Amino acid sequence: MGDPEAEKKKLIKSIARDVTRSRFKFYRVKGAEATPALARFFYEIYKVVAPAQVLLTNASSSGVLRSFVIESFLSKEQRELAERLADAAIRERAQKLPLRELTESVRNDLLTFYSVFDADRTNQIDAAYSTLLSLVSFVNFDYYFLLKKFDSTLVERGFASKPNFDAISADYVADDLADFLEVFAPLNLDADWRRILGALKEYRNLDVISIESWNKLVPAIREVRQSQILEQVVRIAKRDPYFNSSPRVSGERIVEPFLDKLKNQVEMLIQQMSQERRNAKIEETAKAIFGTSVIVRTKNYTDKANIAFAKKMLGGYTHTGALNYLKAFLIDYFKKDIREINDILIIRGQWTINVQSQQLSDAYHGLLEVSDSLLAFDDTLGDDTEIGARMRSALAKSERDKDAVKYLRQILKDSNDKALAMLNKAALNLIAIGRQYRSLIEDFGKLRHEVLLNWKEIDSAAPRPVKDMLVEAYKKIYYMVQLLQYFVKGE
Repeated sequence: MGDPEAEKKKLIKSIARDVTRSRFKFYRVKGAEATPALARFFYEIYKVVAPAQVLLTNASSSGVLRSFVIESFLSKEQRELAERLADAAIRERAQKLPLRELTESVRNDLLTFYSVFDADRTNQIDAAYSTLLSLVSFVNFDYYFLLKKFDSTLVERGFASKPNFDAISADYVADDLADFLEVFAPLNLDADWRRILGALKEYRNLDVISIESWNKLVPAIREVRQSQILEQVVRIAKRDPYFNSSPRVSGERIVEPFLDKLKNQVEMLIQQMSQERRNAKIEETAKAIFGTSVIVRTKNYTDKANIAFAKKMLGGYTHTGALNYLKAFLIDYFKKDIREINDILIIRGQWTINVQSQQLSDAYHGLLEVSDSLLAFDDTLGDDTEIGARMRSALAKSERDKDAVKYLRQILKDSNDKALAMLNKAALNLIAIGRQYRSLIEDFGKLRHEVLLNWKEIDSAAPRPVKDMLVEAYKKIYYMVQLLQYFVKGE
């Protein structure tokens, strides 16, 4: 009384009697053997599912399969809506719509698509996917490994010849049977298998499992499940009357991750197209000013310098493109063409209102200050300067010294703040000069001049027609202001 081992033996004997009386002769008590009948049971399953094993090898981890299950629950109209949210379809629409209209249209489509997945449909899809995963696990069980223990000459997926199964020690297959029960228990034998296997056929473009063969198999494996003969065999073989399998149930919810992924893809694509359009506009505007978009003028505040900062997970110089274009404009154009026309206008011009002359002069000198500041600023970041030496030292120490990282971040912030201030100041002064030039161009064409009174004298003093010089300068300034705005505003 009260002896656990004796109780276990008693239960094992009881289970053995039940197994002996069972119509499924899978276990022979005398000799503790798994019989050829058990092998034939698994062989019948193997013949039906073997072709699918190759086709469904990685199905459980396939994002395509998840998407396919979801799409199988959508109507024709809803599938068309999903296709409108594909990258290629959005890019095609982008050729006909401004980005703002496209963004609004795509987001409206996204909201409409989201509304399709109410709680009921979401639960149906998740349940269908779980059922499909249970089938995939059932199919991908290693039947060949189990069956080869009963017949060592068995050829994998070779069904031309009849196998010759022998009785073997039940201990030898107990673990295999326990593994099989884990994938067998969750299999929903009452599911709409015609619909599921039809969907799999569409997924792989061929019959994954023959529906006729599967329908013949289901009643047989249902009887085995209901009899619990496999559990009983494992209990006897493992000498564990309390053994119960742990079903492999995924419980994976696929709708919410699918929608989140779709939303992120759409948002990223919109951002990418926005960046592509911005880059295209920058390239087009730079070509209008310089004749090329490839401009290299800064020596130290450069993208090349940012490589070292990126290795240390630092943001680096953030206004390299804009500052490079500004330096090129100031050196190549402002200090030559604009200086030439400004000298003529301010020195020789008879202005009706001196305030306008002063405004043009102030804006011009403001740009000269920016030019000098930019050159000095770029030079201070060189390797042979005090700041440059400190930055090199801090970079070398950054992996082991947090203070060095803080110092680098502060220098970078100060440098980027100075660069942005110069860009803003340059843009404001360019706008001021542009306004004055536009006023002068309009005044030149009037019969009675209202801004400058001596256009003929100015025209004769200029190396070429002054109106042509003004128009050309105005265009350059207009494009340069646009170029700076793309960087400063991030548009």
